[in-house]
Amino acid sequence: MTQDELKQAVARAAIEYVVEGEIVGVGTGSTANFFIDELGKIKHKIKGAVASSEATAARLKSHGIEVFDLNDVVSMPVYIDGADEITAAGAMIKGGGAALTREKIVASVAGKFVCIADGSKLVDKLGKFPLPVEVIPMGHASVARALAQLGGEPRLRLKDGQPLLTDNGCYILDLHGLQIADPVVLEAQINNIVGVVTVGLFARRGADVGLLGMADGVKKFTY
Repeated sequence: MTQDELKQAVARAAIEYVVEGEIVGVGTGSTANFFIDELGKIKHKIKGAVASSEATAARLKSHGIEVFDLNDVVSMPVYIDGADEITAAGAMIKGGGAALTREKIVASVAGKFVCIADGSKLVDKLGKFPLPVEVIPMGHASVARALAQLGGEPRLRLKDGQPLLTDNGCYILDLHGLQIADPVVLEAQINNIVGVVTVGLFARRGADVGLLGMADGVKKFTY
């Protein structure tokens, strides 16, 4: 199967984790988009969704799915999202789609995190994919210097030659060249740098279930 076909297969498989009559948290990115399209087919069975980005909210609404503000949601059974990398322990790098902070917030409210991805995202050690760090614009240079001391190479993410702005009005530094031996420790370390909004390491709160599209079908992992 092609990569898109693998993504579509895991998106279909994730539907079984959607709880009827409840609100579902929805992530951002190409795999999440496939899930939204599948969710649209059963929209009459759910109360609505919470979106982790403006782009996701727009796609949900295009399917006629009601989008709730997270501040109005007390509980949410499940959050479903992709990953840029995931380990056998369920730790992830996320943020390739620039929505890492809102993804982490929505995931923190959900009872269960279901990661959907094609099998190429499964890695022994995180770090080949550049680690995104969302930062306050006025502090991006000082944060970059602090990140460089961790051994990686921070690069300001650009769009059309200008710093990319997240939905929160912040910048993203992508940290290249890391081999992340202990993602839980590194997550706390980077989050403690003044000027960092959050880091795209989902290790302290990793995935509970992984649905990974392999050549021989969708494989389920529990963590």
